[in-house]
Order: sequence, then structure tokens, then C-alpha cells
Amino acid sequence: MNHILRTLNRSLVVIALFFSGLALASHHEQSEAEKNLVQVAANNNDFQTLVMAIKAADLIGTLEGKGPFTLLAPTDDAFAKLPEGTLAELLKPENKEKLQAVLTYHVLPGAISSEDVAKLKLPETVQGGTVAIETDDDGKVTINGASVILADVPASNGVIHIIDTVLIPEEKE
Repeated sequence: MNHILRTLNRSLVVIALFFSGLALASHHEQSEAEKNLVQVAANNNDFQTLVMAIKAADLIGTLEGKGPFTLLAPTDDAFAKLPEGTLAELLKPENKEKLQAVLTYHVLPGAISSEDVAKLKLPETVQGGTVAIETDDDGKVTINGASVILADVPASNGVIHIIDTVLIPEEKE
């Protein structure tokens, strides 16, 4: 009987250590909702071009700020659809203001859920221009023709809606 109790006690200790290790590991891993917009994008392999552009435009501090913001995040594939040479031209230091305009055109003030985005028609972006939001009969949402391929990705300072096309604002005169 003593042998059974000792074995049971050892098993309970091992189980307790296992679960405390799991709790400790999960405590140290940030959930997506605890990460800011830039951290969420940086942790996703589909947004390496976007993160590189945010860094080149010196917008990291802004997009890591308090917010809240809604980021219309183009994927790497979306950037690849730009006409040849467009991205390279935008990334040149002398075109920093133009790059900032393109990127801030992808940001709406406030954390706007997909349910609320679909109700908007022409919201103003942080860049100052407006984007046209349309919803078809099947509930598919497009923004200036770009399809929303995944909505409502949470971040600590807003929400991300993933789009399949880079939005280019009209140049202000």
C-alpha cells in the first residue's frame, strides 16, 4: 500500500510540475491581442514587405502607439502585384513622404470591426483621403476594389483587416 501511495504522490508531483510549466510558458507568450499592430504584422510571414515599408517610412512609433487604429494590411502578394519598380521607387529615402502617404492611406482612426466597416461608405483615412467600402450580397467586403481576405485580427492598439491589393491614394495637389 505504501508503494502505491509513493507512486501516486510522485505521479501527482510530475503532473503538477507539467501543468505549472505550461502555465508559465503561456504566461510568457503574448497573445495576438496583447501585441500592437506592428508586432502582429511582424510575427506573420505574409507581411514582411509591409513591415519593411513601415520601417522605411518611420511609422513604427505611430503604429505602435496608443491608437486605436484600423490597419488595412496588404499582404506580400498584394505588394507583388504593384507595377514593376513601384515598391523600389517608394522605398527610396527621397520618396519617404510619398511612402508615408501610401501607408497612412491604409490606416483608419479608431478600431473598426468588420461589422462596422461594412456599414461605412467613404471613411477618411489617417492620410486624409477617403476609401470606398462596398459589400456585396454575399457579405464580401472590398475597399477601393481590394478584397478583405481576413477581418478582425486583434491587436492591443486596434484591429487589422487583411487585404489583397495595395491601396494607392490620389495625389494631392
